[in-house]
Amino acid sequence: MLPTDRLEYDLPERLIATHPSEPRDASRMMVVSRTDPDRVEHRSFRDLPAFLAPTDVLVRNRSAVLPARIAGRRTDSGGRIEGLFLEERNPGEWNVMLRSNGKLREGQRIALHHPEDHALTGPTFTISGRGDAGWIIRLESDASAAEVLDRVGATPLPPYILSARRSANDLTPDQRDRADYQTVYADESDRTSVAAPTAGLHFTPELIRQIDALGVQSADVLLRVGAGTFAPVTSNTVEDHPIHSERISVPARTIDAIAHARAQGGRSVVVGTTTVRALESLPPGADRYEGPTELLITPGFDFQHTDALVTNFHLPRSTLLAMVGAFLDDGDPVGRLIRYYKTAIDNQYRFYSFGDAMLILP
Repeated sequence: MLPTDRLEYDLPERLIATHPSEPRDASRMMVVSRTDPDRVEHRSFRDLPAFLAPTDVLVRNRSAVLPARIAGRRTDSGGRIEGLFLEERNPGEWNVMLRSNGKLREGQRIALHHPEDHALTGPTFTISGRGDAGWIIRLESDASAAEVLDRVGATPLPPYILSARRSANDLTPDQRDRADYQTVYADESDRTSVAAPTAGLHFTPELIRQIDALGVQSADVLLRVGAGTFAPVTSNTVEDHPIHSERISVPARTIDAIAHARAQGGRSVVVGTTTVRALESLPPGADRYEGPTELLITPGFDFQHTDALVTNFHLPRSTLLAMVGAFLDDGDPVGRLIRYYKTAIDNQYRFYSFGDAMLILP
């Protein structure tokens, strides 16, 4: 069992990245090894092709982010609400997280407006009951979730970014955030994620062209990133954390691409923890998979489809931190990962969703 307090570290607030690097591949990249604890290199993300071989396959999560942050006012009192769209259960029926200064209850009506531009208004909804992760609401509109959110939703940036921006009086427009908080290879036909697969944010079209020119094959999965991905672990041990469920799709061509790369002596280089979760959720012997996953990866996990990992620097007390620690071959993998994080802090790396990257080689 992994005590949750092993996933603690202190981060100066100045190292929380509130914007991506410009250009994206100018972010820094710490290069380490699963098997060699003494290997630590400080590079730029645009150096990634130097660590790839033509026989490798690069596996990515192409799920796209919805403008899922919502706001509105109660029609009876004018009280403000804020929230996050989670999913469209049925046409006109949403599962959402809501926050209000007043008490929320079934039957209340709330008129939507854009969180940052109250002149942009949307339909009214009625709270119809409690859901698994929040509230169930019914829209007084026939519009789809994507249509409504495109008009009155805002980019679902993590709360720590919004807080840091408020402290700095940073008024970055949402249109810029919509572009910044989306990978350049996102599949716009699958806009179902409420958080970005952030390791992919470092890629630029030019960097992808360089990787393609090497002969490295790209393969894709879809994992619809939910808000639970970043929920802190509050239990005493990580294994007792009530892990969230997310929907994944791993096509046959991705499984075949990994097998082909390995047959040639290449590696499965996986971009991001969401992609790891999708791949490692494959049932034994499956040639494809589509469905839910509730996989929790902690030290001792036997990785089957991941040889190298591109990832970001994650929040303390998170399942993502436990997963990355589990990927290190060590008697104390989490302890080694925390030492890497302290090295990153000493070297002024930028952390979290818009922050710098780590490449973990075999």
